[in-house]
Amino acid sequence: MGDRDAAMAAIRSVYRITGRINTGTTLAETLQLIVDAVVDGTGFAVAVVNYLHPEGEYEAIALAGSEEARATLLGTRYPAAELDAYLGRTEAWGQLRYLSHERHSDHIHSWVPEAVPGLEDVPEEERWHPLDALFAPLRAPDGELVGILGVDLPADGRRPGPLQRELLEMLAAQAGIAINNANLVEALQRERRHLAASEEAFRLAFTGAGTGMCMLGLAGATQARMTRVNPALCELLGRTEAELLELRIADLLHPDDLDMARLAFAAATTGKATQVRDYEIRCVRGDGAVIWVATTLSIVAGPPAFGILQVQDITERKAAEADLVRRASRDPLTGLANRDALAAPLAAAVRRAHSGRGTGVLLFCDLDDFKSVNDTLGHDAGDAVLVAVAQRLCALVRPGDTVARLGGDEFVVLATDLPGTDAAGLAALVDRVERAVSAPVVHDGHVLRVRVSVGAAVIDDTVLDAGAALRLADRAMYQVKGARRGRGMTDRVTAHGERSGAPGGIPLLWLAES
Repeated sequence: MGDRDAAMAAIRSVYRITGRINTGTTLAETLQLIVDAVVDGTGFAVAVVNYLHPEGEYEAIALAGSEEARATLLGTRYPAAELDAYLGRTEAWGQLRYLSHERHSDHIHSWVPEAVPGLEDVPEEERWHPLDALFAPLRAPDGELVGILGVDLPADGRRPGPLQRELLEMLAAQAGIAINNANLVEALQRERRHLAASEEAFRLAFTGAGTGMCMLGLAGATQARMTRVNPALCELLGRTEAELLELRIADLLHPDDLDMARLAFAAATTGKATQVRDYEIRCVRGDGAVIWVATTLSIVAGPPAFGILQVQDITERKAAEADLVRRASRDPLTGLANRDALAAPLAAAVRRAHSGRGTGVLLFCDLDDFKSVNDTLGHDAGDAVLVAVAQRLCALVRPGDTVARLGGDEFVVLATDLPGTDAAGLAALVDRVERAVSAPVVHDGHVLRVRVSVGAAVIDDTVLDAGAALRLADRAMYQVKGARRGRGMTDRVTAHGERSGAPGGIPLLWLAES
């Protein structure tokens, strides 16, 4: 599995698990669901939530992963100032707080696990020490601190990397919202016990909720309107209460998401029992900005039936997911597409050729003199050459073409919809690539020069798939490189796909240029 697939699988797992933490009916149950989700989804063996009571005291209410830790920590209370001072010794890791064993203090009652065995070959600075600790503040949607999540014992015995930290941050953000919702629910229950009018209790919880909420009639997805909205929803959508009550739900959605909304609404309103559905969809704010929101639609059976919609802004989360996808599909040095990202446009070019909509060309480019640059001037100079080559190749192509770095000093250029793929046209294309790459690169007072061996593969209806196209271009490149080393009579090779019945394997067209 590639980096991109692993990252997305981890994110999907965390968000699938976090869906469970909102199913608790009490604060204690919600807190236990949170620590269970952390242990299940983030790679830590132990998790504890220190809940911040309104009177300013932390209490270890929920713990997962270790019966010994449970017996040691559960029920322990800490004055807020004391635990906050302890956390002041930590190092900021984004939203997380890392306490290394060098800064450990015995002033706070804690549980110390056994060292993870079998890590003798892991450098000391990468190991997770038994006295190490990692904390994540848990905050309500309005930023108020509601607790501290502590984790211990990474499954691999190492200090967590960026992805594991980011996943923990995501889960902690959802946990803060779940705790806030549980507090609201319990507050509502307390109000109901003290107020004779249940409508007044609902109004207090509804209006004061940090999450956007509305009540809506069920006139169908395109005609449904909100009958009641809270201030948080007005702020989220950038519209007044009067504006929201005048608009249909469909008026607030991105046009491209209307069909999905109709299907989702129909699914949620089917049946007589109370229905709860979660969706992610795009909305258009009053200022025209497009935002992503996570919605929970609860259908309450009538008569008359009505819906309660909870809305949370997840635009930043969506941007973070997109950034993870982008980083997983890009070469970190040059910013070019990597091998995984090349697969889709290359497969599309093969399909296009097979459907008779045009041929393409794949150039496999290997730098001839790159090793000598690294060996004589170091990797900084080599990196400068690679970046310069990437920029020059990008400058040669059109917007619809693709430049990728496969690794090391290997690049490919995928050009589609060419005016022609005849020998002269290909030679001209290769010439432009060779001239661009061979231009000098100035770095740190040195003038660096490299040459490039280019193998060209014509992508026509005889090329079976993307892998075959790469192999053709790669083979052609090695023919060029071998001929140059042997001072042969050619320095260009163009490979064509094998047609049925062609003798001798893959025929090669040699352009005689010494």
